[in-house]
Amino acid sequence: MLRFASIGSGSKGNATLIETDSTTVMVDCGYSVVEVERRLVKLERDPSEIDALLLTHEHSDHVQGAARLSRRYKIPVWLTTGTLNACRDDGFASINIISAHQEFEINDLHVQAYPVPHDAREPCQFVFKNSSARLGLLTDVGCITPHIVETLSGCHALMLECNYEPEHLANGPYPPSLKQRIDSRLGHLSNQQAESLLEKMDTTALRCVVAMHLSEENNHPESALSALKNSLNGNQVKILMACQKEGFGWEEVNPN
Repeated sequence: MLRFASIGSGSKGNATLIETDSTTVMVDCGYSVVEVERRLVKLERDPSEIDALLLTHEHSDHVQGAARLSRRYKIPVWLTTGTLNACRDDGFASINIISAHQEFEINDLHVQAYPVPHDAREPCQFVFKNSSARLGLLTDVGCITPHIVETLSGCHALMLECNYEPEHLANGPYPPSLKQRIDSRLGHLSNQQAESLLEKMDTTALRCVVAMHLSEENNHPESALSALKNSLNGNQVKILMACQKEGFGWEEVNPN
């Protein structure tokens, strides 16, 4: 069994759970410990059940509560050297340094890290595998590289950033400098870039896509869903949406 859920996704905080029969991993912790504890109740989970905390990069919406959660519940942390240095380590329970190209095991969960273009010190994203299923995660990335396409091809499920609609961003309230950052090659993925990625990938095995990290100011859920549907050309793929307030509930990865 391989399943996944989110307690929240967006510019105000991010945290994702990956679970096998015997392992529970959290990716990023962009909420306070109290908020994590509260949100995990809906997933019928407790922080004491988390076996590992993986960090993608150092931005506050991904690491706000990471050190405190790690210390309070003695959760080991996996992260790159660049992310560790940028976090100015203030007391993780224990640290496992990885490279952005590394594959490693956490109990019965196989994890593949891969590098992404983003304005952080040494950002990475992950693919998770057990004996039969493959789950991809891609958020906080400014452009699509051939390596990303290759890495995510063949996934049975994919959590994919759909951060903004270009027209909404251009006409929105953000200052020009922030608009430029978001729209840059080291920023975030637009709906159209997410659509383009799916068109380039081998999606033969894909059964579920979750739109992640939607901007509440610069996107509409309908726009993101439309882009994903367009790219899948009517294939029998389940399309879900992660929201800032609640994330989404448990989804099992179906390899068939």
